[in-house]
Amino acid sequence: MFLGTHFPKLDAKGRIILPARFRDGLAEGLVLTKGQDRCLVLWPRAEFDAYAEGLRATPIANSRARALNRVFFSSAFDESLDSQGRLTVPPVLREYAGLDRELTVVGADTRIEIWSSQAWDAYLASAEAEFAELDEEGGVALP
Repeated sequence: MFLGTHFPKLDAKGRIILPARFRDGLAEGLVLTKGQDRCLVLWPRAEFDAYAEGLRATPIANSRARALNRVFFSSAFDESLDSQGRLTVPPVLREYAGLDRELTVVGADTRIEIWSSQAWDAYLASAEAEFAELDEEGGVALP
């Protein structure tokens, strides 16, 4: 389980040093993809495979499912951490997420999200009001 919020810097070569506590969960491999809300998602390989299996179960005749599959898989990159725990973010993903030097890395249970700090702050400001409302209502209905 990935938890917490961290604030690494993006270096001139497009690399991020991931928090040490996240590295063990990525030892079996990782995949980096576009995420919703203009963030990036860093998946442990097993979690990516499980999510991909769910996508494969959607009917290919469904145009929305095809669109999701195309964007999701075409933006997926097999990556690895170097010996210093750094991840190189491909330029196309840096551009998609608007990443510059200041980053926010968020533990999101089974995955890690990478945000530009400016985008994260804006997202959090809008999401916290909804979070408070959901909490007051007793949460969300889960499957």
